[in-house]
Amino acid sequence: MRWRLLRRRLSISAPRMSVRSHVPWPVRWAMVALMLGFSAALALWAFEFGKNLAGIGRGGQSLVQQVESLKQQLDNVSQERDRAQALANVADSLIKAERATQARLAEQVKTLEADNQALRTDLGFFEHLLPATGKSVSVRGLEVEPAGAGTLKFRLLVMQQGGRAQPDFNGRFELSASGVQDGKPWAATEPLVKQALQFKQYRRIEGLGQYPAHAVVKQVLVRVLDDNGKEVASQLLHL
Repeated sequence: MRWRLLRRRLSISAPRMSVRSHVPWPVRWAMVALMLGFSAALALWAFEFGKNLAGIGRGGQSLVQQVESLKQQLDNVSQERDRAQALANVADSLIKAERATQARLAEQVKTLEADNQALRTDLGFFEHLLPATGKSVSVRGLEVEPAGAGTLKFRLLVMQQGGRAQPDFNGRFELSASGVQDGKPWAATEPLVKQALQFKQYRRIEGLGQYPAHAVVKQVLVRVLDDNGKEVASQLLHL
């Protein structure tokens, strides 16, 4: 009997025996919790992935709505950009117009300064030439220079005293010359220049006078006569 039992245990038909290691319950519960957490995370990921596939984004808006919202924002930004560009163009035009105006004003200022300087020069010239006599008309600044054989060039200033209160002067002026011709005294029988004269306050006169080519002019006389032929001013210049 013992032999049979021993042979039975050693043979293939002997009953199997399994060896299991003992795992504590806390470890088992931790493993179970870990598996449950992993499953929950997997389920949440699948849920979010499904929402994205369905076109539903965060905040309850679909991708189409988000795209429309972005398009609207882009349109608003484009409109703001266009308005800003329009304002910039207007500002640029105003700046260009202002620069052009400033350039014109600068040119006008230069012209006015030149005119002012010319007026100052004339004023100083007139103040220097003011006569000390009490005559109403005077001749000042007579200048004569040769301009070729038998020709002389003259310049003079005729002034009226009393300022703007004086009426316009109407008359004429004559320029005569005298000197030497062929070693003998010579004087022009007629004025070299005879010209009507009309002015208010002052007038510059210049021109040319003709005389015999062989004559040598020694002195020049300028006379101013009124409309009645009365001499009102004169000046003699020795050359």
